[in-house]
Amino acid sequence: MSKLHQETSAPFVERLIFNNRIVVLLLFALLTVFFGYQAAQVKPDTSFEKMIPLKHPYIANMIAHENDLPNLGNSIRIAVEIKDGDIFSTEYMETLKRINDEVFFLPGVDRSNLRSLWTPNVRWTEVTEYGFDGGPVANRPAYLSEADLEELRENVLKSGEIGRLVANNFKSTIIDIPLQEAYPNPENQGELIQLDYGDFSRQLEEKIRSEFQGENPNIQIHIVGFAKKVGDLIDGIIKVVMFFGAALLITFVLLMMFTRCLKSSITTLVCSVIAVVWQLGLLRTLGFGLDPYSILVPFLVFAIGISHGVQIINGMAIEYTNADDSQTAARRAFRALYIPGIVALISDAVGFVTLLLIEIEVIRELGIAASVGVGVIILTNLMLLPILMSYIGISRKAVERNRNMANRPQGLWLGVAKFAHPTVAPISVVLAIIAFGFGIYHGKNVAIGDLDPGAPELRADSRYNLDNQFIIENYSTSSDILVVMVKTPDEMCSAYETMEAIDQLEWRMNNLEGVQSAVSLVTVAKQVIMGNNEGNLKWQTLSRNQDNLNNAISRAPSGMFNSACSLAPVMIFLDDHKADTLKRATAEVEAFAAEYNTEDMQFLLAAGNAGIEAATNVVIEASQTKMLLTVYAVVILMCLITFRSIRAVLCIIIPLALTSVLANALMAFLGIGVKVATLPVIALGVGIGVDYGIYIYSRLETYLRQGLPLQEAYYETLKTTGKAVTFTGFTLAIGVATWIFSAIKFQADMGILLTFMFLWNMFGALWLLPALARFLIRPEKLRS
Repeated sequence: MSKLHQETSAPFVERLIFNNRIVVLLLFALLTVFFGYQAAQVKPDTSFEKMIPLKHPYIANMIAHENDLPNLGNSIRIAVEIKDGDIFSTEYMETLKRINDEVFFLPGVDRSNLRSLWTPNVRWTEVTEYGFDGGPVANRPAYLSEADLEELRENVLKSGEIGRLVANNFKSTIIDIPLQEAYPNPENQGELIQLDYGDFSRQLEEKIRSEFQGENPNIQIHIVGFAKKVGDLIDGIIKVVMFFGAALLITFVLLMMFTRCLKSSITTLVCSVIAVVWQLGLLRTLGFGLDPYSILVPFLVFAIGISHGVQIINGMAIEYTNADDSQTAARRAFRALYIPGIVALISDAVGFVTLLLIEIEVIRELGIAASVGVGVIILTNLMLLPILMSYIGISRKAVERNRNMANRPQGLWLGVAKFAHPTVAPISVVLAIIAFGFGIYHGKNVAIGDLDPGAPELRADSRYNLDNQFIIENYSTSSDILVVMVKTPDEMCSAYETMEAIDQLEWRMNNLEGVQSAVSLVTVAKQVIMGNNEGNLKWQTLSRNQDNLNNAISRAPSGMFNSACSLAPVMIFLDDHKADTLKRATAEVEAFAAEYNTEDMQFLLAAGNAGIEAATNVVIEASQTKMLLTVYAVVILMCLITFRSIRAVLCIIIPLALTSVLANALMAFLGIGVKVATLPVIALGVGIGVDYGIYIYSRLETYLRQGLPLQEAYYETLKTTGKAVTFTGFTLAIGVATWIFSAIKFQADMGILLTFMFLWNMFGALWLLPALARFLIRPEKLRS
């Protein structure tokens, strides 16, 4: 075909791109500079609200009452430990005071609700012959004498804070720090500043942990809370750049092994890096940052770009055997691959868009980031790469090697082609049915939510989880708190009917597996009533006399009810935040609410970190099936539009479905729950995995239309597209396998799951697709 005829008879898209190569390259260069500038300004971006399902009733209830009860949401706990000695020493109290003052002035701290031994809202109470007496626990400016320290000891013993703010062994105390998601700008009170979790975490490390531990080896600092956990994740994410560098190096080596051509390998890498730059730049232009979860998306964009770039390079190497020059080879390769490539990438992108169905902002932003990245690859790797290769070309050595391989039998592909043999194909189908049964049986054991104590996003031996373990071991109340909000009309939170119902809830929760204890207004009222009756234990109960109840709650510490006495929290301390524990606790509260709720009294779930996680688990569980069905529906529709055959769609989708089923079984075996970090893997694995089947079936159909028998057609497919698919599978898998060594556990979990899905999707397409084609595809109809 002459160049003139080629330019006039080629598809419109091909003519538009290749007839205007200089203009297109100039446009790409300008856009790369612009998006590169934007990408350089991308920063880690996260917030408390992004991580939670804001529309869930639990969270809606919490937000509706956050001003009345500010301690129920986002907070930090700092445990200050003294190694030698106890807290009743001048050294310790002076250090604690300095830390308290330092924390007080950190940006984002809700100072009015800060609690420690040095804050006036932590008080002691006792009954004397004259009535109740009390005051702040730390009522002196300094504790220098033994008499002062003995008085402090007595105040602590009378405070009721042992096991809560004070460790059971008196070797540490906690500073409880409520945080504000947005706080007033000191220089402009009318302006609100969003809390920067990364900066806040760094200040805790530099101004609290490093400074105080550095100057006094006898002091040890332990910090837990959402903001600290996110800060540690952001610190770990910065190290992700190392994994990106490793992925670049590994991919380059694999590309050289595959192409045996330096210039085509470098060009493919450059185009994939440009795709990452464009993606980050577009996200910055659209107003997004990178949170701890979407930071992984650039890895995927790079890997997906390489996988489609390899198809172009492979196609061009094949076309070079019959082409006069590099431009002709590039045009023919583009013509053969742009439709299946675009279909595969659109399937990927639309599959990722289904993440928008999940009402958790961090997952939605991950879906947007992935969709934008995949959309960019259509331009950088399916259009820019062929144009560049039309100038650069492939080395003669690589072309000769490819020509020699094409002209001689290839033992590996001859063996793989036997999967399409009439005898082997039924065996493959039977094995696939057994694998489906195995995956479904074991996959039903996959749990929703966290399966480990502490922060499962981090390693068990991480500093955060060690700090969390210290608090669990030394305090009676855990850091996993489920808060039930009891709502009444104004001035009715202390009514006997309300108090008696709260008492019943406390009793039921205290006797529930997984609950350590429950504390509420009733707990305080009983103690006060007992104190009013000479401390006699038989009076530790609720009085039916309303004046007695009103007097009893008047001594309750702040946070036990709001100023209007229309809301009172019941704080339930759980053993952990595992999925089963949360489900059991919330189910018990909901059953209680169904029995006791009236028009004037409602028991509302939920606040506290355990309430937030319980709501997140509910949303994840409800979204999982819906998202999976939507992803498959989109992929099926795209394949149906492309190949116009239900039989072809089945050949492509069934291996994909087998991978999803087996991935669920793998999660059950490894103890990985379905949660915010792992749920997107399902969409990512399906969206990217369909590429293998689309490329293989597209080429197989071409050979079947030419009249070749199925097994021979599949052998020819393997010689051309098969090796590119195999390379792609291993490249994708090796790229994400580096994540397994990350300090961030959820990144390691995603690495394990995606590595498995990429490899098994590749294997499924090579093994099961031809076996299904033996039973489903009618070659004679394709030729008609």
